[in-house]
Amino acid sequence: MSDLVLICLVFTVLTVFGVPLIAGIGISTALALYLIDIPYTLLAQSGFTALQPFPLLTIPLFILAGRLMEVGGMATRMIDVAKSFVGNYRGSLGMVTVIACMMFAALSGSGPATTAAIGSVMIPAMQRDGYSPRFAAAVSASAGALGSMIPPSNLMIIYGLVSETSIPRLFLAGFVPGFFITALLLLTAYIIARRKGYGGKASGQHFVLRQCVAVFWAGKWALGAPVIILGGIYGGAFTPTEAAAVAVFYSLFVGLFIYRELTMKKVVDALRFTALMAGLLVLLAPAQAFGQLTAYYDVPTAVQGLVTSLTQNRILIMMLIGLFYIVIGTFMESLAQIILFTAVFLPLVKQMGVDPVLFGVFTVMTCEIGFLTPPVGGNLNVAARITGISIEQVSVAVLPFILAYVVGLLFLILWPEATLFLPNLVYGPMR
Repeated sequence: MSDLVLICLVFTVLTVFGVPLIAGIGISTALALYLIDIPYTLLAQSGFTALQPFPLLTIPLFILAGRLMEVGGMATRMIDVAKSFVGNYRGSLGMVTVIACMMFAALSGSGPATTAAIGSVMIPAMQRDGYSPRFAAAVSASAGALGSMIPPSNLMIIYGLVSETSIPRLFLAGFVPGFFITALLLLTAYIIARRKGYGGKASGQHFVLRQCVAVFWAGKWALGAPVIILGGIYGGAFTPTEAAAVAVFYSLFVGLFIYRELTMKKVVDALRFTALMAGLLVLLAPAQAFGQLTAYYDVPTAVQGLVTSLTQNRILIMMLIGLFYIVIGTFMESLAQIILFTAVFLPLVKQMGVDPVLFGVFTVMTCEIGFLTPPVGGNLNVAARITGISIEQVSVAVLPFILAYVVGLLFLILWPEATLFLPNLVYGPMR
């Protein structure tokens, strides 16, 4: 146990002092291997095994597809559809931002990517319509986090690989909580905008059915992307990995030949962006060995004993885990959070009868809150950079929207049947 305390202390110190996470995990793992006299070749073997699964290709492919759709004009068409649906009145552009993020989330699979794609258009539009820069950044950052909940989701893919849980089931389970949080964000944005007097100055008109139909028809190629991607997965036409490849082809075809907004420079930039984002997957290499060491030290059993000594109530235990995840998410990347702690907490919740699919959605939702909390706060950084204000200003403005996510988390804990309804309906209950 003293060895375990030393390893945890080293990892914590390295993280606090800003050592890159891959190095912190690698050094801590190497120290553990030295203490228990296991050859360092375990690191190389685990790294090879971790990066070998074929479904990992899904993540860079969806990142590339989302980027191509952003620069190829599909994000703009989705915003036009959302504008025609909502109309123009107090708070309307804030609600348009939420709806556009929800639609783009079904393409990108990433929270920061959704924030960048929609926020780069909607934040300047909101500022021109009289919204404060802080509110514009906050609503874009919080709605952008839906990119990790509404399928396809890169974080759900990682959780599925780490926990050996069905990725299509995880995708289906994300719909109900995703739409529930969307409704809460819409309500939050509307209330704040009405109270502060934001919006309603830009030219435009209220909802008109004929205009709405025309805009829907003009944006049919953009709206068809999630139908093809998700319909193909659940219709049995292709696997999630194949769906990601189809998404890349579709985004190239539409951007080059339909909207004609894609250029070779934009394609090369999208490939460069994908390479940078997908590079985070290298974290899987040392984290795999780190996870094996947690099993060696029987960390899940120790955690289970600690938690159950405090309470035996399933709801309270899930709340404690959620609180831990939210605190960890303030300074740790979501990818690393899922890889490191799923192996620790999943055995505990499974013994309590919690469905692994439900726990996956729960984990991703806590990661969404992590996108909105400094200092890491991926979405906060993106929104602040677009708006040109400090991350501290955005952090204060985003608090009401974080409350919406907390309510969504409680909804998931207290009413798990709602989250599991769709996967159980399509695939049957898990045995």
